[in-house]
Amino acid sequence: MAFAARPRLGGGRGRGATGEGDLGARQAIFPRRVRVAAAPEQAQVAVLGASGYTGAEITRLLALHPRINVRAITSERSAGQPFRTTFPHLRESFFKSESEDATMNLTLTKVEDVEWDQVDSVFCCLPHGTTQEIIAGLPQSKKVVDLSADFRLKDVDVYAQWYGAAHKAPDLQREAVYGLTEFKRQEVASARLVANPGCYPTSIQLPLVPLLDAGLILPEDIIIDAKSGVSGAGRGAKQSNLYCEIAEGMNSYGITSHRHVPEVEQQLDEVSKSGPVRISFTPHLMPFSRGMQSTMYVKMAAGATVADLRARLADQFQEETFVHVLPEGEIPHTRFVRGSNHCVIGVYEDRIEGRAIVISVIDNLVKGASGQALQNMNLMLGFPEDEGLMQIPMFP
Repeated sequence: MAFAARPRLGGGRGRGATGEGDLGARQAIFPRRVRVAAAPEQAQVAVLGASGYTGAEITRLLALHPRINVRAITSERSAGQPFRTTFPHLRESFFKSESEDATMNLTLTKVEDVEWDQVDSVFCCLPHGTTQEIIAGLPQSKKVVDLSADFRLKDVDVYAQWYGAAHKAPDLQREAVYGLTEFKRQEVASARLVANPGCYPTSIQLPLVPLLDAGLILPEDIIIDAKSGVSGAGRGAKQSNLYCEIAEGMNSYGITSHRHVPEVEQQLDEVSKSGPVRISFTPHLMPFSRGMQSTMYVKMAAGATVADLRARLADQFQEETFVHVLPEGEIPHTRFVRGSNHCVIGVYEDRIEGRAIVISVIDNLVKGASGQALQNMNLMLGFPEDEGLMQIPMFP
């Protein structure tokens, strides 16, 4: 499939691209136009926690960004080592330097050794639980996108219940803007601290938010079967991630207890028209490095049809750069999005009357993490939202 060029700023919308359906096919409520402050000519960025997969991925994306300079990258356990010893595919020559004749210095450092007067923006890729105190200690003038889960949940009691510890920066938790970019543009553009959504929540919310908002599906009895590449489990050395444990098989994990459940329910509750949202969510680990598919089984509202659902999504996303709704009969595949910031969505009629099946695919490291983080930072800095993110998906 090909991705057509799309405008960066959308105006009014007409009917959905499919021309299908009637119920719910109205003007989208999540506008693309945002008001932003004057953009700097160049932004100076630090990546905290660059030795993990999301840290490496954001650093890779930043190498291609025409208006962002990487000033510092940190790793507590690898401080003092050249970044290429941790990720050999990222060479110094790929990055911009102050002088055309100079070589960019990409030596890993500790957070405490970052020269903050040379940095105006921060991507925080540190583990859950460690981010709170780090961000609380940063100068107030810095713009921050946090890729951990530390600022996604607004209720401190819910956070403590699911993460097993009291939140150490509740004021920042209240301040943080949840950065599901396609639906939170103005809030993100005005924010100092953005909580980047999780990978599963991104793949789930992109299709379900417009459908719940339009009242086309019911909030109860939403069943989600989600599958992720092994990179979603992180880079840490764990027996469950070894080749012989993963290859030629698949396994479920976090059954009834995955920490993305309260995040998804919190955000879907904001748009639900008929009561609180409750989901049954089961994630699976698959034997490939990157990619994610979420299959969602939903009850349609009285009078709604699958054509209505597809038309509503097509109407919502027809002017979006990164979200694509397939016509009837086409099925998403993770290969459609590998290495890119794109999401592809399909909608299908279930054999059970009154139910529909919604499928979305993303690259868990890009749209599910680092790509969306850069999309958010672009808005915060006043840059075009898609800058540095127009990579075509890789195939095969």
